[in-house]
Amino acid sequence: MSAVMKGEERSVAELIASQKPGYSLNQLFYTDPEIYDLEIKRIVNRNWILAGHVSQLSEPGDFKVLNVGQESAIIVRGKDGDLKAFANVCRHRGSLVCLEKHGHAEKFTCPYHGWMYDIDGSLTAARNMNDKFDKSSHGLKPVSIGEIHGLIFVCFDENPPSLEGAIRDLEEPMGMFDFENLKVAAQKSYAIPANWKLAIENYAECYHCATAHPEYAQMHTMMLDAEKRERASGHMYERMEACGVKAFDIDHVDTEARPGEIGFGYSRTAMFSKYETGSRDGKPVAPLLGTITGYDGGHADLSFGPFSYVLAYNDHVVCYVFTPIDHNNSNCEVYWLVRGDAVEGEDYHEGELTWLWDITTQADKEIIVNNSKGVHSKYYEPGPFSGMERLERRFTEWVLQELQRP
Repeated sequence: MSAVMKGEERSVAELIASQKPGYSLNQLFYTDPEIYDLEIKRIVNRNWILAGHVSQLSEPGDFKVLNVGQESAIIVRGKDGDLKAFANVCRHRGSLVCLEKHGHAEKFTCPYHGWMYDIDGSLTAARNMNDKFDKSSHGLKPVSIGEIHGLIFVCFDENPPSLEGAIRDLEEPMGMFDFENLKVAAQKSYAIPANWKLAIENYAECYHCATAHPEYAQMHTMMLDAEKRERASGHMYERMEACGVKAFDIDHVDTEARPGEIGFGYSRTAMFSKYETGSRDGKPVAPLLGTITGYDGGHADLSFGPFSYVLAYNDHVVCYVFTPIDHNNSNCEVYWLVRGDAVEGEDYHEGELTWLWDITTQADKEIIVNNSKGVHSKYYEPGPFSGMERLERRFTEWVLQELQRP
């Protein structure tokens, strides 16, 4: 039986009230299925989640499926050229309609009883129903969908946070990389047998980078504390303008999000001086992006809500998406994007393009699983955050804040 009984909001409130500032979360926030159910309702389903790039759905009928917790959405390019999203739930008996992860379809046919839906979501065929049956009232249910400069987002809430602030404020910084005209060169899934918050907390901090990620740490200054990182960034600031890169610092993340809007942020971080991009040897792995004309030795970090994160190097982009599966399992989806006109085998090679963040994510998976095993121990108790875990602390504080929202 759950340690926090279903319906006993007071118990969750008491846990939140007992949370020690500056410390990691109580064990129950990682292990209790009832708290997880509350997170699904108050956090997961209320927030936008990155579902891919517009280049993956270029023609009418092109589709992909996004699975988040108990929900599944079909994302499709409509006949009118617009992106649409529908709940992947048949209006007959509730079966999943689309079992493929992606593809092209003229119609979607439920594999259970054969009900057929157009790509606009309308029901077009249902065998052996009586004369009073109204097909027009049994179309697939719509799911909220939006776009931020080429990135596709889905939200399982009828009244999602506004994207307008992010679209407006990120137009120029994302325009430098020409996000709208990129393409997905590679995509990989990493199943993580751990609570979704442990996966995001790990991504949010680089306190572990020096010991766990030697490949990353040798080129990225994020493994330094703030003062040392600032000193190491001098060469990047000196070269940015000449490389066509402007400085932006946007922070509307988590607890700093503007009311009614998606939380989002943008910043730029230096690599060590001899490295040009995030690759095996620090040398370019693809053509320069957008209006960028050279390598200033830095990369941009973007975030969109609590689940979606982007690293934009001068020659390629890496997108991270964390989604829950259940209270003890999550998934990390990683996309690698390059210029839309780049040719595989000539302008880039997938193995070299994906090397750094594939090996880093594999190592992170092991770290997170070990973390989860310890968090489940009877000996676990919350520990203090270091000065390099500021973003992780903000994230956990935001989770507690959102759990208290009606």
